[in-house]
Amino acid sequence: MKLVTIDDIRDAAQRIATDIVRTPLLPAGWGDPDRPLWLKPENLQPIGAFKIRGAFNALGRLDPDVRARGVVAYSSGNHAQAVAYAAAAYGVTAHIVMPEETPNVKVEATRGHGAEVVLCGAGQREQVADELVIRTGGVLIPPFDHPDIIAGQGTIGLEIAQDLTDVAAVLIPISGGGLASGIGTAIRALCPRAKVFGVEPELAADTAESLALGCRVEWPVAQRNRTIADGLRSTPSELTFAHLQQVLDDVIVVTEDEIRSAVRELAYRAHLIAEPSGAVALAGYRKAATPAGPTAVVVSGGNVEPPMLREILSV
Repeated sequence: MKLVTIDDIRDAAQRIATDIVRTPLLPAGWGDPDRPLWLKPENLQPIGAFKIRGAFNALGRLDPDVRARGVVAYSSGNHAQAVAYAAAAYGVTAHIVMPEETPNVKVEATRGHGAEVVLCGAGQREQVADELVIRTGGVLIPPFDHPDIIAGQGTIGLEIAQDLTDVAAVLIPISGGGLASGIGTAIRALCPRAKVFGVEPELAADTAESLALGCRVEWPVAQRNRTIADGLRSTPSELTFAHLQQVLDDVIVVTEDEIRSAVRELAYRAHLIAEPSGAVALAGYRKAATPAGPTAVVVSGGNVEPPMLREILSV
């Protein structure tokens, strides 16, 4: 199995440079003095999440004649918006499959970018997407299980390495593993002494179990769907798991209360709106004894339903 390289990530950075926001690395002065905290606010991307990077890289790599047939994607929300946004930029059609339990704010945002949204039952999105590929002739843009997606997400790691050359630790949310695979690959190549940690909810901690056992363990969809972090309910593929085995030093598992606390901390201390999935890396920073030195925490997204945000902030 061929893994993504730092050269793939550098190529992706050039390809998507004019389509994304090169987010700043923000110092958070209230962090642990022994572990200076830096936030990478991917919630500031045009679609409110990091997924735009992989989507633009994947679409940009397609042959123009293939791309003209349109694209199909499946996603719980942020990848859906990213593919819809990138497809609109390229002037091609997009059909997006989303689970029925997806927060409405993400469904409406995807439609707002011009995509046709197809809702499906839990655990059915891959099957429905395959049917759409056959019916529409479009090309499938998967949410994480593709080298072009991984390389696109890895551009975040490239930017962290450029902006914080002495970074000691990088904390990254884990779901399907594309984000951690890409960032981890970049950090391993450019900052080899830094430690790379994945962070996931304890209610969807299949990656932590899989890495401990040395083989992929896929939790049932209903079990993973219990977490408030709706963007972290996927499980790694063979491709992303192979990357994670190479680039992660450990996985930090956080509770639902710790995730909610991190959302509040980002809102009140950093003035950043993060969805629960986007706040888990900060929850991991608060929970685990990561190495001393500058620490980069990826705030991966900010697409949260207003009622949920009000409920979390009201505590």
